[in-house]
Amino acid sequence: MAKTKPQDRRKAKKEKDAKNGASKPKTSPEALLIQAAALLQTSQPDEALVAARRALNLLQPTAEPTVAALPALNLLGEINIELGDPESARDAFLAAIALDTEGVHDGAEKFLWLAQLNEEGGAESVRWFEKGVAVLKREISELEGKSVKKAEITDALDEKKRKIANALCGVAEVYMTDLSWEEDAEARCEAAVTEALLVAPESPEPLQTLASVRISQARVDDAKAALTRSMELWKDLEPDDANIPDYSTRISLSRLLMEAGMEDDAIEVLERLIGENDESVEGWYLGGWCLHLLAEKQKASNNAERITPLLKASRDWLENCLKLYAGFEYEDERLKDHAEEILKELNSVLPPSTGEEEEEEEDDWEDAGDDDEDAEMDGT
Repeated sequence: MAKTKPQDRRKAKKEKDAKNGASKPKTSPEALLIQAAALLQTSQPDEALVAARRALNLLQPTAEPTVAALPALNLLGEINIELGDPESARDAFLAAIALDTEGVHDGAEKFLWLAQLNEEGGAESVRWFEKGVAVLKREISELEGKSVKKAEITDALDEKKRKIANALCGVAEVYMTDLSWEEDAEARCEAAVTEALLVAPESPEPLQTLASVRISQARVDDAKAALTRSMELWKDLEPDDANIPDYSTRISLSRLLMEAGMEDDAIEVLERLIGENDESVEGWYLGGWCLHLLAEKQKASNNAERITPLLKASRDWLENCLKLYAGFEYEDERLKDHAEEILKELNSVLPPSTGEEEEEEEDDWEDAGDDDEDAEMDGT
């Protein structure tokens, strides 16, 4: 009998595999979730969405949902937030809550997200924040009761305490805005901030929130003290340190610093933010506005050498802001209108920009700022 040719053997194997129903192994839902999370971390939310949906289909193959689907649902919620689809994110988190109403299986995150995403706001937001805080407190109690060395759970405890503090800051913000008309709004706000400071005294966010409360109470000196303490906790850390507040928190910080009249600190924060992300429309806008405010303060001294560089730098920042605004089709009309209003005023007093002097102007206004600090130290 003649030998079988190699291609004949391969063909026979394929036919045998097909007959026996042999197929390529499927990717596991766990692997898909890891892939989706990695894609989300690397700013590829569209691809992450595909992988997370595949994982959900494998974890929830029937119409009857089970707790096995929780990791996929929570990840889908976060992906949809990144994609700018809050409705789909809410649906995912609500589905997760329906499967785990007390956060026993997957913790507090879904409650904390819903506090920020729910359309009703106000009391409903407070309810979700408080639910998340209750879950985190339970988890802390469980960790502290474990018979392991304290050092092994310190990081986990600190992280959960920070989350509690941030949630309590969220409650305080609601009572300063949506529920400010409530009779006990100020007392509830104070209580939330006080507890946040007690839970996480080394966290910058509660101090920022305290400053916001003090500004609303016209207690500006107290606000300045809180903002200074908040910045001292992180401003000298290395850029990749996990204890540095996230981008949006520092954007809010710069606004508070400007409200408190601490423009020099605000522009320092904003320069750092733009160094990290030079495509932030809001960052460029706030920097331009802040530099304009600094120039206004200098007008009292009638020193053109200090005023003009600040005004020119303000114009550069605002022009960058509006270029990005148009390019990204940004939707904050109030920001755009205010930036254009300041630019119109600047162009009425400044010569036309050559587009070649930006770096020189920036050095000039930085030197002017240094001179101001020296003058303050000298008591002049």
